[in-house]
Amino acid sequence: MDTRVKLLKEFYSTMQTGKLKLESREYGFDFLDRLLSTGLLLEYGELASGLIHKYKLSNVSEEQLNYLLQEHVNKGCNVCLYFNEAANNTFCFNLDHNYKLSNTAPKPEIGIAAGLLTGYLEELDMKPLVTTSGRGYHFWTRLDEPVDNNQLYDFMLRMAARTLAGLHENGYDYNKIKLNMYPNNKIIHRSSLRLFGSEHVKNKIFSYIRTKTGIVNEEHSWQYFADYLINGTISRESFAKAYNAVMT
Repeated sequence: MDTRVKLLKEFYSTMQTGKLKLESREYGFDFLDRLLSTGLLLEYGELASGLIHKYKLSNVSEEQLNYLLQEHVNKGCNVCLYFNEAANNTFCFNLDHNYKLSNTAPKPEIGIAAGLLTGYLEELDMKPLVTTSGRGYHFWTRLDEPVDNNQLYDFMLRMAARTLAGLHENGYDYNKIKLNMYPNNKIIHRSSLRLFGSEHVKNKIFSYIRTKTGIVNEEHSWQYFADYLINGTISRESFAKAYNAVMT
């Protein structure tokens, strides 16, 4: 098995593997026949000419997951996984433009918010793994054992509120960004997140790692990802300490 696939399976070990969302530029009956001939079930397909075609698949076996993850790291598609419905050892902030209120031009609020959120998490010894995603970032944090989804969300909600307040205090408009949090039990059945390690199907940009010194290249991103898995995973005790600090 490709080392990159092994890393992904270990990092996202508590996310659901029996179902996933596949993003691809491929479409049509021939493609679906090939896709479903292995026993996969299609729950829905969302087709858009010239853009990303999305397929929610269930009945995904271990062998099929390995194959699709290999396609993911080979940049042939994007695999998006769903969070476990009860407890997870990963949680993620999804920072993006608020497209309803602004155009797609780069916004300084994105970079400022990224720095604030990273800093607030690091103050609590919860250093995130920050990856590029479209015009924004995913902030992944990995724990050494699963934590109840409601507890994860309570923690994230307070960190997000602090980040938005920090934007306002620094003279920026927090309405220009979106800061979504996962897992969120209200949308857990319909919301998935793209995994690290592939090019975005639409813009063909890799999910590079963002560090304090900037964006690192693809090779170094994989090295950083592997190192974070070993040295950046946070203990349950450390999370409990951070949780208690923000809840009091």
